[in-house]
Amino acid sequence: MTLWSAVCESIASTTGAPFVMRKVTSVGGGCINSTYVVEDGQQRYFVKVNDAHQSAMFSAEAAGLVELARPQALRIPIPIATGISGKKSFLVLECLDLGREDRKSMEKMGRGLAMLHRTFQAYFGWSRNNSIGLTPQHNPMTSDWVGFWGTHRLGYQLHLARHETYLVQRGENLLEKLASFFMDYRPRPSLVHGDLWRGNAAVTRTGEPVFFDPAVYYGDHEVDLAMTELFGGFEEGFYASYREVWPLDGGYPVRKDLYNLYHVLNHFNLFGGGYGHQAARMMDRLLAELG
Repeated sequence: MTLWSAVCESIASTTGAPFVMRKVTSVGGGCINSTYVVEDGQQRYFVKVNDAHQSAMFSAEAAGLVELARPQALRIPIPIATGISGKKSFLVLECLDLGREDRKSMEKMGRGLAMLHRTFQAYFGWSRNNSIGLTPQHNPMTSDWVGFWGTHRLGYQLHLARHETYLVQRGENLLEKLASFFMDYRPRPSLVHGDLWRGNAAVTRTGEPVFFDPAVYYGDHEVDLAMTELFGGFEEGFYASYREVWPLDGGYPVRKDLYNLYHVLNHFNLFGGGYGHQAARMMDRLLAELG
């Protein structure tokens, strides 16, 4: 069975309606997956394709989308099917008609994110592991946020970068002092997107804010806000409307670097280049805050 035959069969099996593909169009996406829109003349679906050994990544992404949709705070693409065909794995999603953002839709997005973050559970982590990009992301359930962030976020990325002494030495020093950033701050386990940069958010033609490509877990809500500022940032109306629902703690401007360090280290481990030096500068700033 060819890849596209398997995709069509999976769509038909899930939806209960025949799907005979008449058109497949390659569309722009990230640097991780190949992405397509498939059509039968009436229905359209968005399809991600990767190597067969990445099927668990797609299954976890589908579960993450379901988790994000439960609070009904934002528009989340509905996962339709996952599967494997030969050397390829795939994820089929609802195909949304995206439009142009404006002030109103960005304010709505900020409020929606704050409401999403108001979804709590008893423990940090999640019911399953997933991925951040192509990097495994471990989500064991724990009541200790500092330990979770130190071990399963920064510590894991530093382990992957263990060949870079200049990063590891700074990182180990930072991990020893991690609790100092939480002396007067006790986060609750909030539902977070986990990979919320500008490229993973959009609006529909009717102005509904949309989030996709998640790396879901329950953590400090500040992790999402921090990442929105890492690669270009969102409009000020987005942040103002968020703060109307959930005002930020005074320590956020410092912890922002602590949370974004995870993503910069991950980019270094995935892509190399100048991300290592950026991570080192962030660690130096954080250590300087502690005197």
